[in-house]
Amino acid sequence: MQTRVYTLPGLYEEGSIIELTNRQKDVLELVRKNAPITGEQIAEMLGISKPTIRTDLSVLVMLGMLDAKPKVGYFPGHALLPEGQSLLKLQELRVKDIQGMPVIVRDTISVHEAVITLFLENVGSLIVADAESTLLGIVSRKDLLKVTLGNPNVTTMPLSLVMTRQPNLITIGPEDTVAEAARKMIHHQVDSLPVVLIHNEAGDTPRVEVVGRITKTGMTRVLLDLLLEH
Repeated sequence: MQTRVYTLPGLYEEGSIIELTNRQKDVLELVRKNAPITGEQIAEMLGISKPTIRTDLSVLVMLGMLDAKPKVGYFPGHALLPEGQSLLKLQELRVKDIQGMPVIVRDTISVHEAVITLFLENVGSLIVADAESTLLGIVSRKDLLKVTLGNPNVTTMPLSLVMTRQPNLITIGPEDTVAEAARKMIHHQVDSLPVVLIHNEAGDTPRVEVVGRITKTGMTRVLLDLLLEH
């Protein structure tokens, strides 16, 4: 796969089935039979607390299986069409089916260059990797905003000083389900994930290769495409 590695100004060189948990299935069944139904009512019927199912509800809403209306409750989502065609297609989706091209930068560029690249590409975060696409870090719009405000050294400060490094990087594999990607985004409160391959090289620390990225926007676009098909 080809990836983009950016320098300035704006130049580059070429570089199955969603496994819902039993509890998520129970939530869907309760909503089908009792909609509209509140989160508190769902939790009470399942004999658990509402915080326990908060992530499950968020994942199901993101995947389009549930719709939520404030002060009303939950309804079956648009992905659950009567004929079930959209749900069947959704169940076959894995990360590799919807991942996009990663926007990669080197850790040696300046913070100023990173800000320009972020806006040129209109993305929320940049993936930092070496010449072999080995993942080194991630820098978000928020990270760059915090370090640039009132800082006169952004034109010389290397990106390596502000990026998030391992073991604090959240990633996903191309063979993982879209549901797992959604769960990770919600749990870790991020809008995108690097898609990576793990290479276990003898005698060395496993190499993490960046092969793509998956975003909440991409997930939403796929759901919309499925709906438009029907």
